[in-house]
Amino acid sequence: MTGRPYVVAIGGGRGLTATLRAARRYADVVTAVVATADDSGSTGRLRAALPIPAPGDLRRCLAALADVDDRPLGLALEHRFEGTDLTGHTLGNLMLAALFATTGDFVEATDEVARLLGVDPRRGRVVPATVEPVHLTCITGDGRRVRGQYAISKTAGIDRLALDPPGVKAPNGVVDAIHRADQVVLGPGSLYTSILAAVLVPDVLAALRTTTAQRVYVCNVEPEPGETEGYDVAAHVAALHRHGVCADVVLVPRDTALPLGDVSVPVAHADVAGAGGTAHDSWKLAVALAAIVPARTDER
Repeated sequence: MTGRPYVVAIGGGRGLTATLRAARRYADVVTAVVATADDSGSTGRLRAALPIPAPGDLRRCLAALADVDDRPLGLALEHRFEGTDLTGHTLGNLMLAALFATTGDFVEATDEVARLLGVDPRRGRVVPATVEPVHLTCITGDGRRVRGQYAISKTAGIDRLALDPPGVKAPNGVVDAIHRADQVVLGPGSLYTSILAAVLVPDVLAALRTTTAQRVYVCNVEPEPGETEGYDVAAHVAALHRHGVCADVVLVPRDTALPLGDVSVPVAHADVAGAGGTAHDSWKLAVALAAIVPARTDER
């Protein structure tokens, strides 16, 4: 027992990588539960050809947890081929696809890449929210139906988000990680296409509702065109509640371009923006999250 917390981070995209880099600095154990509904770019092409979940965000999270961004293997994972039959694909996506083809198990494929990157499995793990191929659908306030992560990311006025198919399962270990955690961090990142895309896996949502961990929603630094256009902080929190997600505290960037509004849960303000004020700084985010995490108990 180190006294340092067990942190679970849920979401996707570059926001989740910032949280993982932050959590590594104050947590004893970190588990990332990653959205796998992306259907664009290299990920989308691989999903069209193979029955796999989206690998792109898993690739980014593996590199973030391993802290290898500036090392040869980390750089190679992000290498995007040009001028060949592989144009547009990243090596990391191809590695995950090839390891899945070899092992027949997407979780095992992800764990194998983590091993290659030197991630200590006792201290950190990256896990897909579901290994079943899944797509996003939504209904807007005016009744429009939109399908696909990329299309939804460009859609304003979203009312309800859902997964298709609806009954996908989380891999073994995800529910236990959420129940064992001292702190569960949602975001930052795209509210619908990153955070809720992972949370709405039924096992994940049920575990979030019953965990004794502190549930922190990290709000974005600036407004996001498309899916949360015109939202204030309160509207982000209301959207989470509308989908059955209740946060215990909302971490709001100080001097954010987002109006606060009438937020229904406690708010913690912190200086978390990086240079330019458009994204979270992982060092500052680590300080802010560590400051609000509950003391670790022997029961967890």
